[in-house]
Amino acid sequence: MAKERIGKVNRSTKETTVSVSVNLDGTGKTSIKTGINFLDHLITAFGKHGMMDLIVNAKSNDKIEHHLIEDTAITIGLAIDKALGNRSGITRFSYASVPMDESLAEASIDLVKRPFWKLTLSIKRNKIEDVSREDLEHFFQSLLQNLNGCIHLTVKYGENDHHKVEAAIKSLAVAFRTACSHDKKQKGIPSTKGTM
Repeated sequence: MAKERIGKVNRSTKETTVSVSVNLDGTGKTSIKTGINFLDHLITAFGKHGMMDLIVNAKSNDKIEHHLIEDTAITIGLAIDKALGNRSGITRFSYASVPMDESLAEASIDLVKRPFWKLTLSIKRNKIEDVSREDLEHFFQSLLQNLNGCIHLTVKYGENDHHKVEAAIKSLAVAFRTACSHDKKQKGIPSTKGTM
């Protein structure tokens, strides 16, 4: 039986207090509490479609929303990176294309431990639901950076900004689900280097 891939990270600063627990081999059960409705919605979709159990509790200590959004993304990324361990036996590469009504987003992932990200959300409005455009972009940037992989996430087209962002998080989740999955043919680290 494979070792459980669970990551727990508690991150506390003068600005925020964030705790995240993730089980990569879960069933998509989530409990997300940041106090920001649309952020909770996006993180819930990430856990559900990534088929990972995800518990997030985030509290602002300085009442600045930008800090809460950034620190939540950082902590989720760190917890997932921890759960992946040395990444032995994973599929490693994956991609997903996910539509949401008129919008289409694509994610391509290499779970190598070499952080690089490229993000194009194509958001037009200054605010979506209760979150500013720049904070939404920063959430994705901070999450991608701390997942410790090479990730390209692109909204190909769309008209509704809510749909664009939701398609983006879902394509990321679906691609990640496959990339982190156990590959029965893969023995050890999936790299010609012998290490990630």
